[in-house]
Amino acid sequence: MKIAITGKGGVGKSTISAALCRCFNENGYKVLAVDADPDANLALALGMNADDAAKIVPISEMKDLVEERTGSPAGTYGQTFKLNPKVDDIPDRYAREYDGVKVLVMGSVDIGGAGCVCAEHVLLKKLMSHLILHEKDVVVMDMEAGIEHLGRGTASEVDAFIAVVEPGERSVQTFYSVKKLAADLGVSNVMVIGNKITDKEDEDFIREHVGEEHCIGFIYYDKKISVSDRENTSSYKASDKLKASIQEITQNLINIVK
Repeated sequence: MKIAITGKGGVGKSTISAALCRCFNENGYKVLAVDADPDANLALALGMNADDAAKIVPISEMKDLVEERTGSPAGTYGQTFKLNPKVDDIPDRYAREYDGVKVLVMGSVDIGGAGCVCAEHVLLKKLMSHLILHEKDVVVMDMEAGIEHLGRGTASEVDAFIAVVEPGERSVQTFYSVKKLAADLGVSNVMVIGNKITDKEDEDFIREHVGEEHCIGFIYYDKKISVSDRENTSSYKASDKLKASIQEITQNLINIVK
């Protein structure tokens, strides 16, 4: 199963991505957590301590690897790259395992003007495609709101696009932006997890604004989640509310994606 988690900044993508990884792992699945957000903190959300998380080198910053696989130095634009760089060994070689979950940090790249792309971009795009099309484990991708870099052929193979939505208009508008981008890439269904819910009115707001058919679960506000963030521990282990909601959402995903 391949799951892409999107949403506006600060909405709780990493917390939910990490919790889903934990829950799938508890249910006996092998899990690969992919941090594809430039503001990488998925390892921390899983509960890894800050020193160990800081030692993870993003794939995009492995200059020797980038040059070896693409045939061009990292950071170069407008050159000829290998269009099909070898990436199948990267997850096993460069993912860090923490508490039963493998973590792979993609890193960010700058796309040059006039449509130019750099060697890092070529490698990451191919790696993302490999993870979705060929990786046999459950893959949970913590992504920024923009999903264009997946590419049409890759995006259409994602089993679940999930937008994390707060009960607010800005968050709802991000959902519609993601939904449009997904449709442009051939993905018809974007699911929604409502986060930071305080009462039924919040639930109803999200159901009304995104459509009942898109909602696969709601996570109620729990101070233990913010405390675990401050203490750099796993929110999934700290919050019974979060754990119960994620368990229900995970089962919904298993049923939907059969």
